[in-house]
Amino acid sequence: MCGITGWISFDRELRSEQETVDAMTETMSCRGPDDRGTWVRGPAALGHRRLAIIDLPGGRQPMTAERADGSQVVLVYSGETYNFGELRSELVGKGHRFTTDSDTEVVLRGYLEWGEAVAERLNGMFAFAVWDEQRRRLVMIRDRMGIKPFYYYPTADGVLFGSEPKAILANPLAARRVQLDGLRELFAFVKTPGHAVWDGMHEVEPGTVVTVDADGVRRHVYWSLRTRAHQDDRETSVGHVRTLLDDIVRRQLVSDVPRCTLLSGGLDSSAMTALAAGQLAETGETVRSFAVDFVGQTENFIADDLRATPDTPYVHDVARLAGTEHQDIVLDSAALADLDVRAKVLRARDLPMGLGDMDASLYLLFKAIREHSTVALSGESADEVFGGYKQFFDEEARNADTFPWLVRFTQHFGDDGNILKPNVTGALDLGTYIQDGYDRAVKDVERLDGESDFEFRMRKICYLHLTRFVRILLDRKDRASMAVGLEVRVPFCDHRLVEYVYNAPWSLKSFDGREKSLLREATADVLPRSVYDRVKSPYPSTQDPQYAVALQQHAKDLLARPSHQVFDLVDRDWLTRAADHEAPQITQASRRGLERTLDLALWLEMYSPTITLS
Repeated sequence: MCGITGWISFDRELRSEQETVDAMTETMSCRGPDDRGTWVRGPAALGHRRLAIIDLPGGRQPMTAERADGSQVVLVYSGETYNFGELRSELVGKGHRFTTDSDTEVVLRGYLEWGEAVAERLNGMFAFAVWDEQRRRLVMIRDRMGIKPFYYYPTADGVLFGSEPKAILANPLAARRVQLDGLRELFAFVKTPGHAVWDGMHEVEPGTVVTVDADGVRRHVYWSLRTRAHQDDRETSVGHVRTLLDDIVRRQLVSDVPRCTLLSGGLDSSAMTALAAGQLAETGETVRSFAVDFVGQTENFIADDLRATPDTPYVHDVARLAGTEHQDIVLDSAALADLDVRAKVLRARDLPMGLGDMDASLYLLFKAIREHSTVALSGESADEVFGGYKQFFDEEARNADTFPWLVRFTQHFGDDGNILKPNVTGALDLGTYIQDGYDRAVKDVERLDGESDFEFRMRKICYLHLTRFVRILLDRKDRASMAVGLEVRVPFCDHRLVEYVYNAPWSLKSFDGREKSLLREATADVLPRSVYDRVKSPYPSTQDPQYAVALQQHAKDLLARPSHQVFDLVDRDWLTRAADHEAPQITQASRRGLERTLDLALWLEMYSPTITLS
């Protein structure tokens, strides 16, 4: 896992711009604390920060290979290719000679052999750029599900690119400007494919190749979620899911550095941890597992609409049954509300679009894990793949012609969380923006011949989660983990599993009337009964009222600065009411609004963006 960046300028020689290239590269130091490198020649400059996972002595980047005419092909690569062993053997059979044992060199020589079609052969999570000196072109490729982030910024004579916006923004050619659609993306909580919020910046979309040469920018989609008939019965489907999971976990356990699992006590992480524990036990190794908890939360837990039970008892049941070496990371409200932690989370995300204490706790969890492990396996994305969220079963959310998670958010958080000034709310017109995004998304869903209206609606809901919602959470996971140099792998995002389960009819995904029926049955033999029977519970959030008190104090401190730029956007009267309200009775919407306001204010201070409302 690493951080990549680069600059292609067809009208100039970039060796005179080494200082800028170095600055772009250094913004990625958190993603790659182990090594750094740059390659600059002619119109191309590439930078790399390395987090060494496979072949620690080798695998340095930028990595180069020479063509017969003496021109170079240069690669900067972030991610992991889990089938690199098979691909290496195939390439050796075609006459390629390797000088390292890294998956990076497999990708580089794969490009030499197959060109941009190498993407279709890779199983993994990746974002990489290849400068092909002979063809004077840059090729940028991102993994199918969008696990690894990748951004680019076209310029008058080329392009800037990076793993994160901060790398691009370190170049003077990139304007720090956010226009109306960027603000809409910040507040809508829907992921528009390709949108990067910053004006002029774009994402390399998942499953896409972006090629840049002197003639401009071209895009080619090499993978997308397609509708296919599912022929397997229940028993066969359950068995195939288990076979896939066994293979996926085994591949993703490969590492030359210490690894662990993230264990929440839910079905997803418990199944993944148990499978990993069983596989490593074959070689006498014990899995390390980590979970997040809050001071006093288990003892004083209060059930609500989202979370019926605390995580910790279930975590411990799994750890005992699977025999993991387990550690709870217990956080207090002071740490969650700390402004320095907020700043680090915001710096990791580059944008104020997070989830408050849940982002802070995730960052602190990863920071603590990094003291013991460099690689962690996560249960992220199983809810989107197998149908785990309540909105999959909520009639109002099912039947609404909008993104179903927004219906659930309104039901849970209420409607008093609009922090924006009336003129800003009017200019954003989020209702129209969200509806337009929904209409565009569902147009891409293919209907199976003979598919019932209900099954087609559920297919749409699954598609929206797999192509919109999951990308929000994957980006959050990547940024929080890479901010502390921890690689998080997501087995449930293996494209083979995603394709197979997506095309299973909803009646099969929920054959027992519960969420994630296929996953539950496929892993029943390795789960404690308590977890098998447990109802879905989202990532935890602190219930300590002192956290809200701390938020309110920070809001009062902000209100004492009436000239702060945040008040060009945020309604001062709303913030005053939220800051003065009795803390234990503060609503979830008001708490989220306080978190959003504090993030927004800090982002304006740190990034100094130019905001345009017209």
